[in-house]
Amino acid sequence: MNAVSPEIPMPSRPVSASRYPVAVWPWPIALGLLTIFGLLSALLGQQGIWLALSWAALSIPLIVTVICLIRAWRRPSSKGGLS
Repeated sequence: MNAVSPEIPMPSRPVSASRYPVAVWPWPIALGLLTIFGLLSALLGQQGIWLALSWAALSIPLIVTVICLIRAWRRPSSKGGLS
């Protein structure tokens, strides 16, 4: 129900429908490129700066994934309760 006319319910727009599908792709592409860089640096450079770069490049997507999973678990589902 809305405040203007209580008899006519206003349709609610889903949150995900307001975003364009193209707006979702930059972060997964960036994480994929970072993973590829990390794998290549681990294969091609076995010591020195390459080792540190490979660890950093491969741990960032893992950290982002864990953070997103924790946020999803804490967010209540639409059915009620925790998801």
